[in-house]
Amino acid sequence: MTSFATGRMLLTPADRDGPARAERLRRLDLGERPDASFDSFDAFADKVAEVTASPFSMVNFIDENRQFFAGLHTPAGNRGGKDIGAVAAGGNRYMARDHGYCPHVVVRRKALVLDDVCDYPRFAGNPVVDDIGVRSYLGAPLIDRTGIALGTVCAVDTVPRPWGRAGLDTIKSLAQELVRQIDHREGYRHP
Repeated sequence: MTSFATGRMLLTPADRDGPARAERLRRLDLGERPDASFDSFDAFADKVAEVTASPFSMVNFIDENRQFFAGLHTPAGNRGGKDIGAVAAGGNRYMARDHGYCPHVVVRRKALVLDDVCDYPRFAGNPVVDDIGVRSYLGAPLIDRTGIALGTVCAVDTVPRPWGRAGLDTIKSLAQELVRQIDHREGYRHP
């Protein structure tokens, strides 16, 4: 658990795989600096938003200390990240590790469906609820061929959403599709 500047306690899970994930992200050249491939991650985030009919979607890589939005879709089309409270530094879009729900997905290594985040005390107090207006979340882990959860693909809305089983199946399928692209980037071919 960590304490946020406002004094509320955040229940961000302990991340024992953080160092291995950070090393794997470095080997894949993901999360350190933007490059031409991040355009493809933005395009993938656009696809997630379209498929889920969500105003916000992200491709998110998580190291030990922060989240990096390699792919970002916002209603205003702002790729800088201000719409989601991300800090832009050197062309990168970062957010603290204890903001949002993606760190939970990575640590759990399972998809997370929150029809209304306010129904869950553990998640209702997250800064993204007040700062961005997040009310619903749908995310799945990006588990690569080595078994490391690199990050997430997620859809977010500012109103409660009954994602249902169809939403869960959709986000998991999108995550698998993106993992195949990441593996292909590394030169690995799926059988």
